[in-house]
Amino acid sequence: MRRVGEVILIYFDEQPTVFARIEAIEPDIKRDWYHITLLLLALPVNAVTWILRESYIDGESFTMGGKPVRLEEVKSISLKQDSEESTSDAADKEPNRPARVIPFKKNKEVK
Repeated sequence: MRRVGEVILIYFDEQPTVFARIEAIEPDIKRDWYHITLLLLALPVNAVTWILRESYIDGESFTMGGKPVRLEEVKSISLKQDSEESTSDAADKEPNRPARVIPFKKNKEVK
């Protein structure tokens, strides 16, 4: 089952539509049903609460208003791995050239 804080992608009518963060998952009166509160990461930002079965929260397709809807996990990426790949790409392009340090210089305020 998904966890609070996870980012998901919501598919509506078989099209990726909006990213959302899971804010809360609370059990419903009916067994295996849950109130899931989602923060829709779109402009304007909105929070919605849907009552879904556990299997729907885990990615099984369901319908809303006759249209298919599906929640899909968004895999996180490792920034460390990406930076290692980009530095190795740069090294492959110019293997004999030493790295250059560019100092950060703060401009004086103009009054």
